[in-house]
Amino acid sequence: MSETQRVALVTGAAGGLGQEFASALAARGHAVAGLDLADQSATAGRIAAGPGGGGRGDGGRFLPVRADVTDPDEVDAAVEEVVARFGALHIVVNNAGVYPPLEFEKTTLDDWRRIMRVNLDGPFLVSRSALPHLKEAGWGRIVNIVSAVVFLGPPDLVAYTTSKSGLVGFTRALASATGGYGITVNAISPGLVRTATAARTTGADGGFERVRDMQVVRAVEEPGDLVSTLLYVCDEGSGFLTGQTINVDGGSAKH
Repeated sequence: MSETQRVALVTGAAGGLGQEFASALAARGHAVAGLDLADQSATAGRIAAGPGGGGRGDGGRFLPVRADVTDPDEVDAAVEEVVARFGALHIVVNNAGVYPPLEFEKTTLDDWRRIMRVNLDGPFLVSRSALPHLKEAGWGRIVNIVSAVVFLGPPDLVAYTTSKSGLVGFTRALASATGGYGITVNAISPGLVRTATAARTTGADGGFERVRDMQVVRAVEEPGDLVSTLLYVCDEGSGFLTGQTINVDGGSAKH
């Protein structure tokens, strides 16, 4: 495998941003594994079709793995399956998450724990399982998908904002722990992206338009708007970029 052909693991790859990221990494020439509880046939088909749907992709370079990111045994088994298939692991994209708008006073302890389990425990478990393989390779990129809400603090997303803020702290501290091994850790914070999940939870009542009107860039953010940033932080030449949170939200939060 050449230096520019790496093995990537993307969580939550069945749809939305995860599918976009898996497809983009595959198009860049990387072998990609998707980790999700949902069916990943649409992602596999998109990768096999290649950029533009012209059939130039390599579906054999995509491995769908069914696993729950909150279950340590399933995560360990999934990572081992990826390494057994492709021989190594270099890139981890912690994208899987839940996004439930909840009034704070109506948030139950079970709600709170579920959000923390998926949005914080998941990246911890996946990164912990993957790290020995990244160290063995002597090169690695861990990318955590957070959210621009960490800068904005919307009132109906207290638990979600807390979980993503914790992931920012996780990014910074893990970057300090792994820098000596040639491994970078960064976070990308999207705004409100037009995905099926966001449409179900926010889009029906005009949420996309409200967020758009708060932005400097007056357009609804699409999954493809995050791809160039993902490829940048994963690039061979980005080894000096670590511990950072890159905000890609059309300018609604400036920091």
